[in-house]
Amino acid sequence: MKNDAARPAIRPSPTTTPDPWSALRAATPARIALGRAGSSLPTRAMLEFQLAHARARDAVHRPLDVQALGNELALQGLKWIGVDSQASDRRVYLARPDLGRRLAPASRHALEAARDPDAREFDLVFVLADGLSSTALAHNALPLLLACLPAIHAWRWHVAPIVIARQARVALSDEIGDALGARLAVMLVGERPGLSAADSLGVYLTWMPRPGRTDAQRNCVSNIHANGLRTDEAAQRVSYLASEAARRRISGVALKDDSQQAALPGGQAPAPHSQAPVPARDDAVVSARLRERQGLVRP
Repeated sequence: MKNDAARPAIRPSPTTTPDPWSALRAATPARIALGRAGSSLPTRAMLEFQLAHARARDAVHRPLDVQALGNELALQGLKWIGVDSQASDRRVYLARPDLGRRLAPASRHALEAARDPDAREFDLVFVLADGLSSTALAHNALPLLLACLPAIHAWRWHVAPIVIARQARVALSDEIGDALGARLAVMLVGERPGLSAADSLGVYLTWMPRPGRTDAQRNCVSNIHANGLRTDEAAQRVSYLASEAARRRISGVALKDDSQQAALPGGQAPAPHSQAPVPARDDAVVSARLRERQGLVRP
């Protein structure tokens, strides 16, 4: 019997077939070029899918820690108010989107009590809302807010206390802005989580917010997270849209985001009540709010 050691070792061929998808997969978080094991996905790809799905479910169902977020705002010297929609819990919120668009009566009273006692209109109110991802709010809201505030303060705008809203849909910003008497509502809200990002934040801007506004009357900056739109770029876009909404007295489809083509003049945005007159329909709203605050009419 021949010695096995004398036999030549069988080695795999050094030639391998290159994967044409590898370069594309490195450029996107999308699930492409996952490979296969027989007729199924490889174990690694399946586990990654299950982890992403679990993160998305957690983002939807994890309750927003209002007090923790409020404490972070207080550390920055920012005043805040916590409010709730009419959706009593997460189950109701997911089953009844309409209730997430309306303020709970106690929350509306709290906002009305927070109006400026000198009857001055707030130029802007920021709303931090859990939406469909409290994770997005916890990860991205405060950095974006702090990146936007220097320009807002440089413009000398009269800013309302920051509102933290639970079980909130985008349209809740209309009721919040109306209750506070704000000319512009800017809502930072958790977007619907996907399998690529569970912490994506969206920003919605609405000029003269009040119940009945439609999505066509809002501007949106979306996909704000670590692997999406950067915080500094998002802040530039939000600041540009806010200044243009105030200057032109509009928001929505009539207001385009030209922040990439036109540099925002440093600290030179117009005050919300200067230059162009407020449209007649908004004049009526402003006048009604002032009369209400002065006790001439009841809300």
